[in-house]
Amino acid sequence: MNGPLRQAGAPAIEELEIDLLLEGVFQRYGFDFRAYDRPGLKRRVLGLMAERALATVSLLQDRVLHDPAAASTLLRALSVRPALLFDDPEQVRQTREVLAGCLRASALPKVWLAECAHAEEAWSLAILLAEQQMHHRTEIFATVANEELLAEALEASIPMERMAQYQENYLKSGGTAHLADFFEVRGKRAVLLPALRSRITWAQYNLVTDASFNEFQLILCPRALADFGPLLRQRALRLFHDSLALFGVLGIDRELAPGDTLATSYQPVFAHQAWYKRVA
Repeated sequence: MNGPLRQAGAPAIEELEIDLLLEGVFQRYGFDFRAYDRPGLKRRVLGLMAERALATVSLLQDRVLHDPAAASTLLRALSVRPALLFDDPEQVRQTREVLAGCLRASALPKVWLAECAHAEEAWSLAILLAEQQMHHRTEIFATVANEELLAEALEASIPMERMAQYQENYLKSGGTAHLADFFEVRGKRAVLLPALRSRITWAQYNLVTDASFNEFQLILCPRALADFGPLLRQRALRLFHDSLALFGVLGIDRELAPGDTLATSYQPVFAHQAWYKRVA
């Protein structure tokens, strides 16, 4: 006879439940969060449980597997956090310098916003290109893994009451124009001018599973990589290397470490910042 079953502690059971939840999401919906940074992912899962007054991860899993609306809420919670228009002035200032330095030499430059955090992140970039008179010949590819977020990006607009704060952020980033000049007003909301929106190609794309789809002179992924675990991060860095033209620039969430994939193929653009030029 076998002895009594060993009782697992609550933390171990919770970790097992999270494993089963992520496996279920992958099998049921095709989204793979299994290699994401575990502490950050766990915080989001537990936060969603608290919002829904669910006592266990298993209860969340049951709802996610049987209710597409619950699955949508979970996918949104685990996706990259939204970025608002010019919400990181220092990042925007550096982007402005990179655009002037790395794209002007290209006849038809392509920029990839990988796992774009919101339509407003792509709009910020389109405005920077317009400032430097490069929007006519530069194409922005903005990709997201979640089809609902993609649909929202395609229909996005900004409440007019936010424009004053956005103007302030824009000036802090080094902008010198009137931000409203880049928008058309529709009632109480504003939308990026059609000439600028036409330079943005939106697509559903998964950094975890998909392969390189084009060659780019600039790749920006300042937010999503922070959510990735070590193995997934290295996969993404390999993907970016395969997609980046020689002497193209890569902008990511933190500085490359000596052990990062193909780190020796890059030279820093700025000291102690996560911008790199591919040199090999």
